[in-house]
Parts: sequence; structure tokens; C-alpha cells
Amino acid sequence: MNNKLETISNLFDGNEIRSIWNSEEEEYYFSVVDVIGALTESDRARKYWNDLKRKLKEEGSQLHENIVQLKMKARDGKYRKTDTLDTKGILRLIESVPSPKAEPFKVWLAGLGSERIDEVFDPEKAINRAVNYYRHKGYSDEWIKKRLASIVDRFKLTDIWKDGGTQSR
Repeated sequence: MNNKLETISNLFDGNEIRSIWNSEEEEYYFSVVDVIGALTESDRARKYWNDLKRKLKEEGSQLHENIVQLKMKARDGKYRKTDTLDTKGILRLIESVPSPKAEPFKVWLAGLGSERIDEVFDPEKAINRAVNYYRHKGYSDEWIKKRLASIVDRFKLTDIWKDGGTQSR
């Protein structure tokens, strides 16, 4: 993975689904435990996932080989390595979890992908999404304006550093 990752918390049916957008790969990575929790409504989603992972491995499924561990923010605010799968892997996972929510979840995923594709062709949509996200979180328009300006300023600064020969880690 590279350093162009954007952590996103999306909601599916009232459940938080932690995800990371990798802009270079143009791919989402979703927390497996969050997806299982949303599909099964289990309060023991982690145990469900561990049991399912073992079962899939015994059956010869290669899904577990596609797991990528990424640091995601946990409920306690700390960042911990979390099993994630890309969109294709999540769709395969959904097939392994008996749930009436499977089809609505697939539709939800398709909507996320469609939004990102639209943003590639019209970057203003991405900016509007960010503004609406900040508004939803309760930030004032003045704060949002300063935040967006600081992002532009940071890009300018890093461009100057790059032009001067400084390399990022």
C-alpha cells in the first residue's frame, strides 16, 4: 500500500462500515468485521469472521489470501490493524454469509463505486461531498472554507518541497 489512502466511514443501513480509499489503485478496502456485523446484525462479528475465515480456508477458498491488514480507527479511538478486503473480495465474502441484507449491501457498494467514478470525471463532486460531510459533522461554513484553503496551501508547500528535491517517505 502507498501513502495515498483516505479513511472513510460510510453507513449502510445505520451501521458504520470503515473503509479506506486507495487513490492510486482506485480501490476501496472495507473492514471485514464491519461488513459481517452489518450483514448478520451479530454483536460478535469478530468471532463470526474468525469462524468463517477458518471454514473458508478448510474448504479451499482463496478469499483469506486476499485479506489486507490496514490500520483503522477502532471505537476506542486507537488505530489497529484490521482485516480488509477490496470490493471484489467483499462481494465474494457476501456470498459466504447467509443474510437477507446481502443484495441491498451489493447495491450500496455499487453506489459507492459509481460516486467515485463520477468524481473522477467531475472533481467538483468530490469537493461537494467533502463540504456536505463537514456540514453533516456540524462544522461551520467558515471552518470548512479555512479547511479547504489549508489543503490547497499544503499541496503548494509539498510541491515546493518536491521541486527542491525533498522526497516523501
